[in-house]
Amino acid sequence: QLQASGGGLVQTGNSLRLSCAASGRTYSRYAVGWFRQAPGKEREFVATISWSGDTTDYVDSVKGRFTISRDNAKNTIYLQMNSLKPEDTAVYYCAAVYKSNRYATARSPYEYDYWGQGTLVTVSS
Repeated sequence: QLQASGGGLVQTGNSLRLSCAASGRTYSRYAVGWFRQAPGKEREFVATISWSGDTTDYVDSVKGRFTISRDNAKNTIYLQMNSLKPEDTAVYYCAAVYKSNRYATARSPYEYDYWGQGTLVTVSS
């Protein structure tokens, strides 16, 4: 089970840190991704991290502003979001998929087996 939290209402330029807490199993061999879905739009890939933490990948629109990280000892994955923009407004979801390769990540939502319930991020202009 994945539980996303940390969303809220912020002004443009501010920061938020999302957390994805895993329970029920250890996710230390799972790549994790963050996705977002704005009203009326399809779910969009945001960032992903390998289970080792060695590999990360981001959608171009958040590169340099967002950072994904993980603490396997705490079974928690983070998404630090800086310099937020109104277009970042969405419900953010975390998801996990087992990977045998320590460097493997995944951008497609169809690769993921487990999903959290989502947390709303609203950025006001």
